[in-house]
Amino acid sequence: MPSYFTQLIFTNTLICLIMMAIASLSNINILSKDKVLAKTINSEKLPVNILGDRIFKLAINSATEQSKQVAKQQNATLVQYSIINDEFTIAGKKQTRESELYIWVIKPTGDITFRKVDIKPLWQKQNTSLADLIAQSRMSLGVVGNYNYLKRNQLKDNFQKLHELLIKPIENLLPTQQNTNIVFIPQGELFLVPFAALQDARGKYLIERYAIATAPSIQALDLLYQRKKQYQNVGQDILVVGNPAIQSDRGEPLQLFGAEQEAKAIAQLFNTQPLIGNAATETAVVQRMSQAKIIHLATHTYLKNQQGLAFTPSTQDDGLLTPAEIQKLKLTADLVVLSANDTAIGKITNDGVIGLSRSFLSAGVSTVIASLWDISDQSTAFLMTKFYQKLYEKPDKAAALRYAMLETQKKYPNPRDWAAFTLIGLL
Repeated sequence: MPSYFTQLIFTNTLICLIMMAIASLSNINILSKDKVLAKTINSEKLPVNILGDRIFKLAINSATEQSKQVAKQQNATLVQYSIINDEFTIAGKKQTRESELYIWVIKPTGDITFRKVDIKPLWQKQNTSLADLIAQSRMSLGVVGNYNYLKRNQLKDNFQKLHELLIKPIENLLPTQQNTNIVFIPQGELFLVPFAALQDARGKYLIERYAIATAPSIQALDLLYQRKKQYQNVGQDILVVGNPAIQSDRGEPLQLFGAEQEAKAIAQLFNTQPLIGNAATETAVVQRMSQAKIIHLATHTYLKNQQGLAFTPSTQDDGLLTPAEIQKLKLTADLVVLSANDTAIGKITNDGVIGLSRSFLSAGVSTVIASLWDISDQSTAFLMTKFYQKLYEKPDKAAALRYAMLETQKKYPNPRDWAAFTLIGLL
């Protein structure tokens, strides 16, 4: 990755170590008041094997202040997860298994609260794991492999179990007012969770209460915010692409009629001309990206050999825009919408997902909306039209996505059809 985001890898890992070390101290209750924080950070209890006491305390203060600052910048409640693994003796053999889930809640007021969840019962009593539970929830939607839809109660059970683990332990810390912003900062397989579709015991979806976003890390949010403030001569173009002339993985023509309908409706709203069919070449799209404020790409993603966004091939390109090529671009767009299959998916690391969405953020984009699975052509066209209609009325991306999901849910009630998209980056 370019140096802009590469520097986050060490920083984010270090911050996680610091936060875990803080959490290991007794009577943990990190609040915004300095006197409470000072009580928590007792130099006699600091893990000196990680860093020297003085440097460690400075790092803790820096991480805490940055977290509070970012929550205030975004006017959002930040929820950061960390999966803790441990070594256990099972059947006479030492094995590494999931042990606890650490959760930090950072409010815009500056209050920081820590909670931990025992997740050992998942494998000790239920013969599963957090990663398996996430995979099962996706399978129940029919979004992985050739699965049929499961019964409605099975679908509900999966998302209620995830809600019980991820949301219920911090529920009393979350905002009480509807349509307020929450930014989830996952780790590992948690990046695959459709947070919008998590259900409480009453069957209420999380998106019914909050506008939801995700981020690779708190540090990434701060970096994106600081970078956006420095932008000058930002482009004002609205680039809309739909249904390029492409082929399926089997080499057959792939017609995305819903994507074309989607692109035309969005372009009409912004009084611009979309790139459709043969006009939607990779070269034409890339040439216009640098001057665009909003980039909407309704196309197909190739995943088998090399991940990339598919466009019409020409004599100047191969029609496949890869993450490596995206990283080299110099963009200032406020928003990129990747309205294609699996665009939020990639190589999962502790520092985020390495793929298309991360590449656009690295190239200069402030916010990316991407999909967690293979999306439906018609329901996505409906959702995206609703999203831009709301965004056109009021430039609040998270609120507009929430509105579009709720509207789509009325017509297409299965979460597969309305919960695929996640907002990554700045609100």
